[in-house]
Amino acid sequence: MMKHTVMAAALAGLAMMAFAPDTRAASAAEEVAGAPETLKINQLQVLGTHNSYAMPVDPRVLALAAPGFERMMSRLQQMPPARRALFEEEHPNGVNIQEALNYDHPDLKTQLDSGVRSLEIDVNPDPKGGTFSDPVAYRMLRAQGVKDLLPFDSTDLDKPGYKVLHIPDVDFRSHCPTLALCLRQIRDWSDAHPRHVPLFIMLEAKVDDASPLPNPTRTVPFDAKLFDDLDAEILSALGRERLITPDDVRGAYPTLNQAVRAGNWPTLAAARGKILFFMITASGPDGTLAYLDGHPSLKGRVAFLRAQPGEDHAAVLLMDNALVRADDIRRYVRQGYIIRTRSDIETYEAKVNDRGRAQAAFAGGAQIVSTDFEHPGNAYGTDYMVRLPGGGPARCNPLLAPGCRPSGN
Repeated sequence: MMKHTVMAAALAGLAMMAFAPDTRAASAAEEVAGAPETLKINQLQVLGTHNSYAMPVDPRVLALAAPGFERMMSRLQQMPPARRALFEEEHPNGVNIQEALNYDHPDLKTQLDSGVRSLEIDVNPDPKGGTFSDPVAYRMLRAQGVKDLLPFDSTDLDKPGYKVLHIPDVDFRSHCPTLALCLRQIRDWSDAHPRHVPLFIMLEAKVDDASPLPNPTRTVPFDAKLFDDLDAEILSALGRERLITPDDVRGAYPTLNQAVRAGNWPTLAAARGKILFFMITASGPDGTLAYLDGHPSLKGRVAFLRAQPGEDHAAVLLMDNALVRADDIRRYVRQGYIIRTRSDIETYEAKVNDRGRAQAAFAGGAQIVSTDFEHPGNAYGTDYMVRLPGGGPARCNPLLAPGCRPSGN
């Protein structure tokens, strides 16, 4: 952990350059300039970030939690076979918790200014307020006499609402600790850049209650009402006119899947300045089934859901392992789906400076390629970073619009 701390300190002098807006990113008025405005949004490709809200975890918290995480991982074999196989596919590198969380994002505005067009936000229900106000790890460390813990912004955590954090009691430091604040930051940026390509916001509905620490925070599971309230909060913060919803894509088709397979996504012209939400859980598509209650094919819902190809509500797929799923990604992109994949997983690629996964992700045509390393400088001291090929905030999809050559990108 001392090595991690020293390396982080050595990189501190690069922070201003690292987090400065990318000068290659086009202005709002120029995003994919020259591309046909009739291009459908599934014919675009954008760069996203993973756990976009997250701030670095205090190294002493990681040391405290590491033994518990190792015990949790040792119980992997007890998972149901299908869930275990999905977990191993999406977490292929076998790194420890210190390495898995060894990344450092700037705030959402800075990411958007630099050309990121997809953000990931974890939402944790807190209908009574206060659930996440006093993290166990900090409480334990303070009891040991530690007084210089990394700052923890607990603004409005005592109030009811949805809280934005990765792992309760461990990875809880956030640039926007409440969903309301995250949405406000996104809205303000969008207002200032009305011609941006659509933003793709991935919501992870947190449904697991496992913890590596004793006497952990007990979370509130999502149910249909909490999903209703989540939709209401998004609508209140952003307004219906700013959103691309399943109803917009379904149109007159009987199911959302039929509309997607027919290419009924909005055009770039219709989608500029708008935001599309899609939702996942770490346990796979089954974790959000309550979101479908009373909403077949996502009728009336705000967000798309991670789904299996061919399901009535299937429009957005998650295939994070761009190496294992290379053929699947190409096939389903051609069938009309929007796919999110990753260029790096658990920071392994940055550690070994391997761009193979990133190259496969971009070449495969997945519309959203997510990274933990969107700016230069990392704790491993390698030059690994990920940008959209050609620069700029978006490009024509290499699989679906290979002849499209927009200027300024």
